Amino acid sequence: MKRFILSTLAATSVAALSATAGEAVTYDVNGEAYEGYLAEATRDSKGLVIVIHDWDGLDDYERTRAEMLADAGYDAFAVDLYGKGNRPDTTEGKKAEVGKLYGDREMMRTRILGGLEAAQDASGETKAIVMGYCFGGGATLELARSAASDDVVGYATFHGSLDTPEGQTYDNVNAPILIMHGGADAGIPISLAGELATKLEEAGATYELDVYSGAPHAWTVFGSDRYQELADEKSWDAFMAFTDRYLGDVES
Repeated sequence: MKRFILSTLAATSVAALSATAGEAVTYDVNGEAYEGYLAEATRDSKGLVIVIHDWDGLDDYERTRAEMLADAGYDAFAVDLYGKGNRPDTTEGKKAEVGKLYGDREMMRTRILGGLEAAQDASGETKAIVMGYCFGGGATLELARSAASDDVVGYATFHGSLDTPEGQTYDNVNAPILIMHGGADAGIPISLAGELATKLEEAGATYELDVYSGAPHAWTVFGSDRYQELADEKSWDAFMAFTDRYLGDVES
């Protein structure tokens, strides 16, 4: 279980975030209720960032990252891929929820796109960057491979799953991809990052692959025994540069 603490980051300090909190947003996807989290930019918005949660479901971690994005000048919306009130608190429960989505990729994409639509409605912004952590990183790449939305101008994954399902390719990717991976990730070996880079290169996709030495899986999770401050700072700075490059100057 994630422990929420205050941690100094290079790009911004959690302690220095605006006192204006975001808000829960209930929305509908195919007749089912989901609960996302909207944090509006603390100044004129530079665009919309979609945050996809890890296997815990949407919780304080994603809400904090959304607030950090809002403080950086972006409207941020943390989507919910599990359903309102569905926040598994056991390993078995988390495995079951991600298993449902990995087993039904169309459902995964539908829920992401439903969250994107809800974010657009709530924020008034159209163009978006989609980013995710761990399972959310894998979900981000799932959307990238599908190229299902012309409104997405970039994809970013932090310590996400990198395998490509059988029958899928990156041939139709319609926006740049930023992959941030831990060099010491025992669960997702660095060889998979290299294989993904090869697939993207062969597909002619625009991508960046950043590897952080000594960083284990989930290095960005505040307060955990895997947290690596330097890798967190550097990866957040890389992501901020990515959003500014591909979203900051885009008209909604």
